[in-house]
Amino acid sequence: MRISLLLCLLLPLASAQQSNTATIDPDGTARITRVIPVPDTLSPEARALVSRQPGPAAPSLEANRTRTDAFRTSRSAEARKLYPVNIEPQTIAGVRTDIITPLTTLPAKGDRVLINVHGGGFITDSGSLVEGIPIANLTQTKVVSIYYRLAPENPFPAAVDDTVAVYKELLKTYRPEHIGLFGTSAGAILTAETAVKLRELRLPLPAALGIFSGTGDMTLWDDSRAIYTLSGFGGPQPQKPTQPNGYVGKTDPHNPVLSPLYADLTGFPPALFVTSTRDILLSGTTLLHRAWLRAGAEADLIVFEALPHAFWYNYQLPETKEALALMARFFDRRLAR
Repeated sequence: MRISLLLCLLLPLASAQQSNTATIDPDGTARITRVIPVPDTLSPEARALVSRQPGPAAPSLEANRTRTDAFRTSRSAEARKLYPVNIEPQTIAGVRTDIITPLTTLPAKGDRVLINVHGGGFITDSGSLVEGIPIANLTQTKVVSIYYRLAPENPFPAAVDDTVAVYKELLKTYRPEHIGLFGTSAGAILTAETAVKLRELRLPLPAALGIFSGTGDMTLWDDSRAIYTLSGFGGPQPQKPTQPNGYVGKTDPHNPVLSPLYADLTGFPPALFVTSTRDILLSGTTLLHRAWLRAGAEADLIVFEALPHAFWYNYQLPETKEALALMARFFDRRLAR
């Protein structure tokens, strides 16, 4: 079903101006006008977040990367103040990584490791350290944060190959049942892709996967991508792309590694899926979660209300503290077996 949607985000004081209409075309296209108040369930901090006006889009890939690098640097510094850790750059299997270690590690957790693959749309790095620092601190577990090669210069399967290379090297030190793999956004997609590739290579799979706002189908234009932007309701209405993105490149988007929704997920590791109701990848996350369940694999899905894509990058939110605690608890439970 295609959706043509006009949405306005207003505070409850503007409720008198609400106008809600909807018509459905014969082909199923929905033409909708909605006024969406801010839910009372949000914390004051989250209310402030969803009320922000998004800035203008970066005019070029170079400008986008420059802006994202600045964000990552400042947000990583904030993370280290809130979640103290040690960080050491290291090259593993020819791939640049950061080794994030908690200040104290219980002896029972010394033989565990988590691998983080960052977000950023496969073309930038928005999440290295931003994602790994809190999880290392909260789980008291070493995190290996991978700086995989970026598109469009390095399209699929470069990022998968880099992640597999690091994983294979870590297998020389860690048992697979003591390894977890996780990521947000592009990193969530890459997490599922890497698991499929590991199965294809007949390598042992990790004990647990964290798929935090992702998708498993590069062919799909779903409801949430038709409705939301990266900031929720803010910014220009997204348009269905007319050609594959730079990450897909020339690969058939039905390739089961590129689009794990088309893979055999039988026997896959337990996975935690996290998203939110204003997440541009809400549909993709829930569809992949259902694919896990259809395959008989264990999978938990947590959906937060009214928050945008990857809201857990915003440490000031009580909802972020809750989300990070749930992620950490999942890995603590699964890697302890």
